[in-house]
Amino acid sequence: MAPILAANWLQWPAMIITVGSTWMIASKSETYRKIGFWGSLIANVVWTLWGIGAGAFAVIALQFLLAITNIRGLREADETK
Repeated sequence: MAPILAANWLQWPAMIITVGSTWMIASKSETYRKIGFWGSLIANVVWTLWGIGAGAFAVIALQFLLAITNIRGLREADETK
């Protein structure tokens, strides 16, 4: 099986994790926001795995940049406490 075909099944879990995490990050609950943050990082990993299999280098770069942005946002949120 070609790598792109083997990686195709990762798209749906990655999308579901991304949407669920984004929903939780927008919550007023700090617990849900933290769960959403970690879910976003997991989604970044899954999208990166898909991008490797599909040869989608822009997606891989995007996931690293989004992970950096998420980590920065978490640190800034912790500093405002």
